Amino acid sequence: MDAQLVAFTGVAAGMVAMPGADFTVVVRNALVSRRAGVACALGIAGGLLVHTALAVAGVAAVLVAVPALFRALQLLGGGYVLYLGVRTLWSLWRAQDAPADGSAGARPLRQGFVTNALNPKAPITFLSLLPQFVPAGSPALPRTLLLALIVVGLALVCFPAVALLVDRLGRWLRRPRAARAVAGVTGAVLALLGLVLLSEPLVS
Repeated sequence: MDAQLVAFTGVAAGMVAMPGADFTVVVRNALVSRRAGVACALGIAGGLLVHTALAVAGVAAVLVAVPALFRALQLLGGGYVLYLGVRTLWSLWRAQDAPADGSAGARPLRQGFVTNALNPKAPITFLSLLPQFVPAGSPALPRTLLLALIVVGLALVCFPAVALLVDRLGRWLRRPRAARAVAGVTGAVLALLGLVLLSEPLVS
């Protein structure tokens, strides 16, 4: 058994399951419908595929090495997450029970993809974590690709599971009072995460 591979899978599972913008946007869409939640989850996995390709190709290293490019990604990602949060709160303020823009399949898919693809922490995560689990003397490219695909696979399991769980609890969560409370929390969390991304300093 490859002990390093097992250890990496455990670390990656913890990182994927950690609540953040991805988790929150899946919950936000799953409150609309199971289809919207799962589509959003698949979009997040698609965003991770982009980061996988960038890391394997070495482009992610350029993003981290050039502060202006990284800052641009940071601003785009933070701005988009903030936009989602503000729009959720605005819909709530207008007395809608829940965000109504996620019922179609394409929009939640796009939201999940963009939220993850514009996450500026993902390139740093891939570049700092993956090399630690490449055994000395072994070819770096196939091992890095394997580790990156493990992350994508975990996302394909975790985020649809979150969407299905939220949908399962939907009868209670979609009651007007509960729906407004959950929508308010998810909107506030997204807005806060967006502000953090916009305001935090560059990673050196």
